Amino acid sequence: MKIINLTAESSVYTSNVYLLLGSYNAMDDVNTLIDVGRDPSIIDKIRQLDTGVGKNKVDKVILTHGHFDHAGLLPTIKDEYNPEVYSFHPFNGVDYALRDGQTMKVADRTFDVIHTPGHTSDSICLYCEEEAVLFSGDTSLSITTTGGSYSVAFLKALEKIARRNIASIYPGHGDPIVDHAKKLIYMTLDNVRKSKIF
Repeated sequence: MKIINLTAESSVYTSNVYLLLGSYNAMDDVNTLIDVGRDPSIIDKIRQLDTGVGKNKVDKVILTHGHFDHAGLLPTIKDEYNPEVYSFHPFNGVDYALRDGQTMKVADRTFDVIHTPGHTSDSICLYCEEEAVLFSGDTSLSITTTGGSYSVAFLKALEKIARRNIASIYPGHGDPIVDHAKKLIYMTLDNVRKSKIF
């Protein structure tokens, strides 16, 4: 699987936008955007990429949640590529509602949907066991203090994430976490357990 951050050098405020492609651009790979952000320059970047001969450059869009910095460019992406669009809570432009525990094909891999209500009620993470990778959107996986308050649902989602083999985390903002990702998740889970749970 290939992971390309289309907004790594964006000059506007946007989320990370990840284009996931199969390792060999095979016909049955599902070219997928995780989030679409709000930077229109990604359209030109996608056009210039080799995404497979005779294939739609974007087959699928998965939104980690509905905030504008993650979903603002959706109408443009739909006009350009007509992909299937998935989100936990449907809104204008979304074709399919996701559910916790659902599996789906992304690029040339299988991903699990993990509902992580906290940042928003519709927040999700996407996990690929084969690659030991987690796309976390704006779900906070780096909680360094015990002074916050968190829902039982968020705690249960963190426990679910902590049970997975995760070697790298691709967040909605900032650089990938490729060193000690699992240790970071355990620290966050421990701090949330010691905080106020409602």
